Amino acid sequence: MALTSEQRVTKAHIAVMRSKEFCMFSGVLSVGKVIYTEDIPTACTNGRDVIYNPKFIDTLHDKELNFVVLHEALHKVFQHMFLWKKLWKESPQLANIAADYVVNNTIHEADQYGNITLIPKEALFDKQYANMTTRQVFDLLKQNKDKQQGQCEGHDSHDWEGAEGLSDDEVKETTKQIDQALRQGEIIRGKMQGNKNRTIDGLLEPKIDWREQLREFVNATCRNKDKTTWKRPHKRFLGQDIYMPSMIGETVGKLVVGIDTSGSIGDKELNEFLSEVVAICDEVSPSSIELIYWDYDVAGHETYNIGDYDALVQSTKPKGGGGTRVGSLNEYIKEKRIEPEAIIVLTDGYVENDWGGTWEYPTLWAITSCNITSIHGKSIYMGEA
Repeated sequence: MALTSEQRVTKAHIAVMRSKEFCMFSGVLSVGKVIYTEDIPTACTNGRDVIYNPKFIDTLHDKELNFVVLHEALHKVFQHMFLWKKLWKESPQLANIAADYVVNNTIHEADQYGNITLIPKEALFDKQYANMTTRQVFDLLKQNKDKQQGQCEGHDSHDWEGAEGLSDDEVKETTKQIDQALRQGEIIRGKMQGNKNRTIDGLLEPKIDWREQLREFVNATCRNKDKTTWKRPHKRFLGQDIYMPSMIGETVGKLVVGIDTSGSIGDKELNEFLSEVVAICDEVSPSSIELIYWDYDVAGHETYNIGDYDALVQSTKPKGGGGTRVGSLNEYIKEKRIEPEAIIVLTDGYVENDWGGTWEYPTLWAITSCNITSIHGKSIYMGEA
């Protein structure tokens, strides 16, 4: 008796979980839902859930299905649908192609002899893109316009719209689950004496493209917003004792940049970080950059307005050099009623256990030390991209 599409996918999951090549992805397969529908041509993921067309599954041999299952899982592992929305908005076709080259090369590298997988005929595969990031492949495809014109989009689709429909909390929870699944997968790999995977080694290190993450955070927080929020009541009506939500995006407000000057951050790191912040602010044009230097207490506060940003790196005068207490920055923001659109903190991460208490505004932590993550907001490791 022939297996159903659902049973074949389950069988593929088991084959992947039992293989020395891919057992480290066992937990990732359990993140999100598996959905079957004929509303899509082949398969896709929104970064959390995976969707299959049963008729498409029926066209695949077992090893090809194993490949497709891994393909969707690795889109989740690389967080393609969350991290590369900017590329998708610039060129949906190239974003899809670039993401697929990265995923398919990763699968091929782990299973070069086809023990578990077989690359479907429609899948995009080219060894010239091996060991490249999605952005690097995307940029190469843009440069080679003649080749891209004849390029198909691969065997699967990509649910970018579905990814956009996930709330910030859902995205945060999904990325947390995937990270935990990968770390558990490494334990499973060790017990099964599975093959080492360079991709996983890299993902489990906190080093990421901090510039792209910083840019994505600022753009997502400060740009193209047309929704209301109850977190900050509309000031116009407060005097009438009427509590109404304010519009997010009526204007782009202040951006606080807090710099840890306790002694561990060098001039090179500081200049590189501030240069990137300035470049991004030239795009989103906040009403001001509130540059605040802190160690145990706030040691300096400089304000830069639109038109002054280009001179910031050259004119700023860092102050401080004592102990470390990031709570001083949080207290200062509240005391001065700065009300920023967002807060970006550059620090080595060696701060209080509560990371300065509750932060009332979207906060990004650019951390220079490995293996340190803030319990508040979003953390990125400011290493080499």
